[in-house]
Amino acid sequence: MTKPNFNINSIMTALKAKEADASRILQSRDAIIIEKSADELDEIEGAVAREIAIRNLDRESGLLREIRSALRRIDAGTFGMCLHCEEEISLRRLEAVPWARLCLQCQEAADRGDYRVLETEQVRLAEAA
Repeated sequence: MTKPNFNINSIMTALKAKEADASRILQSRDAIIIEKSADELDEIEGAVAREIAIRNLDRESGLLREIRSALRRIDAGTFGMCLHCEEEISLRRLEAVPWARLCLQCQEAADRGDYRVLETEQVRLAEAA
């Protein structure tokens, strides 16, 4: 296990900005309000719009959890290390996805459904909760 080589302040600034954006988006829940309409087509359209809004809120909520987890890893001194293989996450990956928990190889394995990586992820998420 090596020590990551990157400017933590710039990454922390990016994480804090993204955290503020995600928090702001989650506070706006007007799109999920159920409104009654005399027109059945309007009600269907409203239901579809609500479903899209709910999915967006769910995505932002997940992103906010990821960002806060990254900030906790910074505090713990483990930021920039892959949670599965414990190798350094590349600077290029961290610049693109500062909340990344896995190195590119482990992320690709997880995306393919590699149960070993997914199992490690589930254990780590349970420990963080």
